[in-house]
Amino acid sequence: MNRFNFSFQFYSPSRTLFIPLCLMLLFQSCSKPEPIRVGVLHSLSGTMSISETAVKDATLMAIEEINAKGGILGRPVVPIVVDGKSDWPTFAEKADSLIQNAKVSVVFGCWTSASRKTVKPIFEKYDHLLFYPVQYEGLESSKNIVYTGAAPNQQIIPAVKWCFDERKARRFFLIGSDYVFPRTANEIIKEQVLALGGEVVGEEYILLGSKDVKGAVEKILKAKPDLILNTINGDSNIPFFNELRAAGILPEQIPTMSFSIAEDELRSFSIPQMVGDFAAWNYFQSVDSKDNFDFIERFRNKYGKDRVTDDPIEAGYFGVFLWAEAVNKAKSPEPTKVRAVLGDLAFDAPEGLVYVDKENQHTWKLVRIGKIREDGQFQIVWDSDKPIQPLPYPATRTKEAWQQFLDSLYKSWGGQWANPGKR
Repeated sequence: MNRFNFSFQFYSPSRTLFIPLCLMLLFQSCSKPEPIRVGVLHSLSGTMSISETAVKDATLMAIEEINAKGGILGRPVVPIVVDGKSDWPTFAEKADSLIQNAKVSVVFGCWTSASRKTVKPIFEKYDHLLFYPVQYEGLESSKNIVYTGAAPNQQIIPAVKWCFDERKARRFFLIGSDYVFPRTANEIIKEQVLALGGEVVGEEYILLGSKDVKGAVEKILKAKPDLILNTINGDSNIPFFNELRAAGILPEQIPTMSFSIAEDELRSFSIPQMVGDFAAWNYFQSVDSKDNFDFIERFRNKYGKDRVTDDPIEAGYFGVFLWAEAVNKAKSPEPTKVRAVLGDLAFDAPEGLVYVDKENQHTWKLVRIGKIREDGQFQIVWDSDKPIQPLPYPATRTKEAWQQFLDSLYKSWGGQWANPGKR
């Protein structure tokens, strides 16, 4: 009788909705939430691996920290890491695959402007989203890119002004890798130096990844500049500085201001020969704040006590948190919904407070200039006191005129954003 009563009560009409509800709850409790897939696209081999590998590491650390706190919207974040191989067509191929095949919600990546400009049409084609973590030459603003590195007025322009005012430099020699960032940066610099009443006494370029620097150094020696402005990227910097010192060009007589050498690159140099030279960034490991010290400690605990942090590492790190905040605000990782809420989002980054400019999706950032110390760190010798509004287009020319300049470079390199000559 008890068995009969149990069966009757269980299947009674008043409980017909109870069974599917229980099954649904049981299924939900046993199933895992759908992960949010994200792409991490950096050069892990080739000439740019000296710089980009560490940015990849910082990006993965940020994702791990987010997952340790429950993920985003209750879902884990799963990174898909691919190697751009310091090759721009490979960057394009991998970006397309991440979006189309891996179905990622966002991509964190690129270093050189050649790689960014090569993948930009792909992100615009699919109306997707790239977080780009490195200072660059400006002259760009895409709704499909969030620029967490510096625009020209947040690095290049204030650094040149500092060299003019504080170092009393009047004669400048420009040296860079032969692709869109150095060529454009130096075009901006030449106009600024002229306006300040200075003189550019030489301008030389070497192919990305090239070790052939002797001729450029000989021209520097002959020109006798007051200061060298360096936009070489990647491991070509190592033979360049070796050749400078071999030629007797020392920081005490002719200092160098670099725009793409930071703490992580310095680990590959002979530090004593670099002491006294300068770099301009928005973040240095030597920033004196508890948030920064905690960031350094977490990075070293994860990757080793010999590791260092630097500006692109830090920008790669906080970019993930900005994206996560936007996903939470949008209640969706879908790129167009995330983009709609990005404007004015802020984050207390290791460098200080940063926030996204709603007009151009660049970040407001403090500007800093550092002098290389004997321990491979930078003594901060100047900063802007407050975050600077990003202005990607210098006012010395119209947007149309700047675009014509970019178009001429692109055409001169056969439809590429870097000189395709043999390295």
